[in-house]
Amino acid sequence: MKSDIDVVELSRFIRKKCLVLGHSVGRKGAHFGGGLSAVEILSTLYSSIMDYDFQNPFREDRDRLIISKGHCVLAYYSLLHHFGLLSDLQYSEFETDGGYLHGHATRNLGDGIEFSGGSLSMGMPYAVGVAIGLKKKSISNKVYCVIGDGECDEGLIWEAAMSASNFKLDNFVLIVDCNKVQYDGFTVDVMDKLSLADKFTSFGFSAIQCDGHDVNDLADSLVKSDVDKPLVVIAHTIKGKGVSFMEQVPGWHHNYLSDEMLEIAMREQDVR
Repeated sequence: MKSDIDVVELSRFIRKKCLVLGHSVGRKGAHFGGGLSAVEILSTLYSSIMDYDFQNPFREDRDRLIISKGHCVLAYYSLLHHFGLLSDLQYSEFETDGGYLHGHATRNLGDGIEFSGGSLSMGMPYAVGVAIGLKKKSISNKVYCVIGDGECDEGLIWEAAMSASNFKLDNFVLIVDCNKVQYDGFTVDVMDKLSLADKFTSFGFSAIQCDGHDVNDLADSLVKSDVDKPLVVIAHTIKGKGVSFMEQVPGWHHNYLSDEMLEIAMREQDVR
């Protein structure tokens, strides 16, 4: 935990890194929408919430961050690079032939990557299993797991939710990046889930909703706790946050950024 970090400025810096990194792959494109919506969530976790030693990522009693919504890698890789877990060379080879950093992360504890992303909904049950393991070892650190609201269409999310409640995992914190847009369109049109907070509460979670771009609201929400209950933080966000022509546009789930668009997007970061 590094409370001396200005998380607002860190998020602004990381959003710029996301844009430059996504632009670097050219017409192959990148997952801009979900990466930009998760910037404040991941920045807050790494800078002011998690008990994590960037110099010793193998420490057994570390907090774990499991990224289940694997398409937020622009923000994920940019933070890992910023904090020194990814080298300049690794970062520069994002989505290049022979490169290590793919469109979904590959597990490598030395680089701070706890889980291999890809098929949505797989990360949450894995995170629940890790939380059970820490409990069995009497290790008090927490497991944080980030999923998307579109990802909540998957049945495995709810099987994992039942398990987290059944095993009284008060060391498990689930964060839903609730940006209301998924690959196929707006979540309300694809599968209207009504209130996610009500659903998770009915599964035995403590639930809190917050502004997913307000780092103070996020930080306050992420430290809530309830004995013998897992916590879910429904973080309301904007897909493509910070770029006017991307915000809440389904086509920017994955797309390519031209030189001209990058110039506009970068300019907007300095006036918001």
